Amino acid sequence: MPSARSRDMLVRAATLYYMDGRSQAEVATTIGVSRSNVSRMLTDARRLGIVEITIHDAQGRANELEARVRERTGMQDVIVARGTDRNLARVGALGAEWLLDHAPRDGRISVSWGASVQAVVDAVEPGTSMPGLEILPLVGGLSTVDSASDGNVLVRSLATRLGARHRRLYAPAVVESEQLRDGLLSESTIRSVLDDAAGGDLAIVGVGAVGAGASKAIVDSVSLSSSDRQAFERSGVVGDCCTRFYDSQGRQTDTPLDRRVVAIDLENLARIPTVLAVAAGARKAQAVQAGIAGGLYDVLIIDEPLAEALLD
Repeated sequence: MPSARSRDMLVRAATLYYMDGRSQAEVATTIGVSRSNVSRMLTDARRLGIVEITIHDAQGRANELEARVRERTGMQDVIVARGTDRNLARVGALGAEWLLDHAPRDGRISVSWGASVQAVVDAVEPGTSMPGLEILPLVGGLSTVDSASDGNVLVRSLATRLGARHRRLYAPAVVESEQLRDGLLSESTIRSVLDDAAGGDLAIVGVGAVGAGASKAIVDSVSLSSSDRQAFERSGVVGDCCTRFYDSQGRQTDTPLDRRVVAIDLENLARIPTVLAVAAGARKAQAVQAGIAGGLYDVLIIDEPLAEALLD
């Protein structure tokens, strides 16, 4: 144990550095020791419990997992919400924080749909003013799923919170036939919105796991014939993004369902400079991994169970 005098010196050095905000050089001059001695004194102060450092991380990030997933996947950035409960809310809060740090003041943000994207939008605090920013939908309206997750609803909500402009896509996400889809895409008011969304600076998308949640609801809602459903199942789909289904390599599948979708195609999505994928739940690991393999996503904001599943 240090002597009383040396302990008093550690307390004084720590107080000057941590409480008064002095530099190590200033502390050294004040107490009459070398700068290298100050560094050792601060280390000793922490070791002896004189100084206790607490990091208040309100959002709860799993930093070690982030580094491991980033290294494994080669993503531009990976953010992992720590914990196994209230995951979607945590992921949404981290997504909103990232968005506010990276949103262009002038330009375009393109938005998909779903619970994960909604969690991000809901976590954006109103009050920002970005009149030079435009929010655009990547997918038509989704009358077959919860309307709160509808792309047009999320576009309007995000624009309101950011003080930005927005445009709507006046078409369903999935229609009854390929002919009807082609007719809608020939309309300039619809085609122009999708084209401009494809030219966005940043995209926010969710990731769907085939056979679960909204992905299953979409497939069930379109009343595929027996032969069309078999063709869909044989296509090897593992995930979807923007209502576009893809295989284990992240390649968009050509199925009867895909030919009835009014949305950006995955090739154009991948061309957007930064695509932020938001997802929660270990069951989405295969879909997220496939999207990474296909170069669909640049940034991941996910929860701890999904991060662990990706590493496994």
